[in-house]
Amino acid sequence: MLKHKVKNNGGDHWMSISDLMSGLMMVFMLIAIAYMMQVQNEQQKQAQIIQDYAVIKHDIYLALYDEFESDLPKWNAEIDEKTLAITFKEPDVLFGVGSSALTPQFQATLNDFLPRYLSILHQERFRDSIEEIRIEGHTDPFWKGAQTRKEEYLKNMDLSQQRTRAVLLYTLDRAAPPDKLEWMISKITANGLSSSQPIIKPDGKVDAERSRRVEFRVRTNADEKLNNLQEGLR
Repeated sequence: MLKHKVKNNGGDHWMSISDLMSGLMMVFMLIAIAYMMQVQNEQQKQAQIIQDYAVIKHDIYLALYDEFESDLPKWNAEIDEKTLAITFKEPDVLFGVGSSALTPQFQATLNDFLPRYLSILHQERFRDSIEEIRIEGHTDPFWKGAQTRKEEYLKNMDLSQQRTRAVLLYTLDRAAPPDKLEWMISKITANGLSSSQPIIKPDGKVDAERSRRVEFRVRTNADEKLNNLQEGLR
């Protein structure tokens, strides 16, 4: 009888451990399911932000294109749907050679362009999604009389910064009504980029004329929202 009792006690002991292990496995499974649901939820949030970004970006592009479609040929300008950049491509009518002074022709273009451009971006459906309106100045890689590539780059950097600053000042002076001034100040930046982003021909050589350009580029806040989500996951 004693031997049989020990055996039963041993069986009862192992059954208790088995029950405990089953319980722990169930807890781990529930934790894993909860984690997977959380990850899936965050992925869905990211997907929604990306979708919202794509919709807003496309809507901004359509609004700009509808507004300026008939003007782009006479300005020798274009709109890039991917970057939301409006590029003025005719360097001879933007500034004098080696100068940061806006030509009368470019001033006339800006007088027509800026109020309409900023009015679109300031619309209620767009303005909260806009992180930055970048005025970008680009040059070709060359500088007459420069002795080194570094000197060419730095000379062009100084020129491109002066030019974008001139465009920024003109924008604030001529296209900043009181109701939009604070918003414009919080969004518009001037970015002289020298020859860091040249236009390359199919043969691999620099297209000097097309590289000399001014761009108005819109950057939305979707990237910031995605980064905040990723930080939350960490």
